[in-house]
Amino acid sequence: MGLKPSQVAALERLYRRKVPPDELITPELAARMVDITRDIRRRVGILVNRHGSVEYVIIGDERGLFIPDLSEYPLGRRLLRGLRYIHTNLRGGSFTEDDLTDLALLRFDLMAVIQVHEDDRRLAIQTASLNPSDDSAHPYRVESAEPLAAHRMDFGAFISNLERSLEKAVATDSREVAAGTERAILISVTKHPREEAEDSMDELRELARTAGVAVLDIAIQRPRQFNPRYLMGEGKMREVVIRALQLGATLLIFDQELSPAQVRSISALTELKVIDRSQLILDIFARRATSLDGKVQVELAQLKYILPRLTGRGVQMSRLMGGIGGRGPGETKLEIDRRRIRDRIAKLERELEELSRGRQQRRQKRVRAGLPIVSIVGYTNAGKSTLLNALTKSDVFTENLLFATLDTSTRRLRFPREREVIITDTVGFIRSLPASLLGAFKATLEELQDADLLLHLVDCANPRIEEQIEQVGKILEELKLGDKPRLVVFNKGDLVPELKRKAPLAFMKIRQLARRHGAITISATDRSSLEPLLLEMERRFWPDEAGQDVPSDLS
Repeated sequence: MGLKPSQVAALERLYRRKVPPDELITPELAARMVDITRDIRRRVGILVNRHGSVEYVIIGDERGLFIPDLSEYPLGRRLLRGLRYIHTNLRGGSFTEDDLTDLALLRFDLMAVIQVHEDDRRLAIQTASLNPSDDSAHPYRVESAEPLAAHRMDFGAFISNLERSLEKAVATDSREVAAGTERAILISVTKHPREEAEDSMDELRELARTAGVAVLDIAIQRPRQFNPRYLMGEGKMREVVIRALQLGATLLIFDQELSPAQVRSISALTELKVIDRSQLILDIFARRATSLDGKVQVELAQLKYILPRLTGRGVQMSRLMGGIGGRGPGETKLEIDRRRIRDRIAKLERELEELSRGRQQRRQKRVRAGLPIVSIVGYTNAGKSTLLNALTKSDVFTENLLFATLDTSTRRLRFPREREVIITDTVGFIRSLPASLLGAFKATLEELQDADLLLHLVDCANPRIEEQIEQVGKILEELKLGDKPRLVVFNKGDLVPELKRKAPLAFMKIRQLARRHGAITISATDRSSLEPLLLEMERRFWPDEAGQDVPSDLS
């Protein structure tokens, strides 16, 4: 460091100083910091805890000070760090932008700068603290400097009032959020047009709602180039983090898939949980899986997602081996975890293979029975399970949530003249479906391979109807199902008259899309509207007999 032993000893003696709970800093401690600053010609900083003990002593230079790792004082759900940061400024200057950013990002109880001059009469102190008001342009409040000798502050009362104000502000911003609910800020970093980015964020908001996460705010950035460390620009990242801390957010959800290194970097900067769209979908799938097939596939997808994101802490986490030639670092805990995950993945893949063989046998029985097989496909929340229930009088779980049903459901649908078809409901599709999920659920989607007809169900009241049709078509192509006979069915037709009245342009678009795709319009909640669909299915499977009788399921 280039310091004399006497200067190092003077810095070390700062650790012995104690500050009373009702004082920001004692005159004696401030005087010692000024003397050391003048002696070493460098900035000096201290971090003091709520008990008045000096936890850290920092020395810097003309440009600033480097704040150490504060992992012993984590934020978690706390609104303040529990540390006050006091430092000197050689030339009597005020706070720098970096100082105020650190205050907002690191959530110090208070920040103070002692403005050092050669003349003791000009010594001054200036303070800054977090601003509970959401109306201000800045998340901090800077007070005017005052002579160091005249400075007085009841620090204990100040911190109590500040914490109450911050808690009140967070409660106001989150007043409709139930206790214990995760509170998130949604983030998109994309080069796509803003309208497309907003559509994707609307869908991410729905995914968050399905996962039981309260959304506090949304941030969209369209950078010229992506930051390899944070995905978004570092300045924008700091703004988002400060906003998250102001609102009391506990989670950041990115619309784009993050690399393991990016998750680590953002987590280190923010001290918040950081997940991406893929992990959010995995969480929803884990909640929805009820069958053995579904549970195995979800766990497999989760483990494949987690494996490259495992991190360790180096040699200090090692397990030592005994015996000659075996002394020293052995297999690290990180390597043990990775090996166990790989073993578990291999076991689940074998289990999935066995389940797949069982499904293959059941499908072969259906094929030998000569019954036509119909599979309902479509975007998530289009009403596939509701349609299955309406057609077959069954009770598959339905709810107005994305991926409300995850497991495949198969039922028989009876037509007149002792005709039957097997009808299957499959997991919903979504844009940017993670590759790990698509791979894991290939077993479930095997059902589609044997289908004689795909009912492509579309939510015709959705403003993104065209994009959803294209997305489902794209996924079917990826699954090599593009050549399967397909019947497009527009669901939620009961909402179309209202749409015609309120948004005539959207209504015209739906009519054009229906004509282009030869779609049948129904309402899965109104069984009387299903007759044209059933007649069309009869016509396709039994063209010589179609239309002679009304299907018995509607009687």
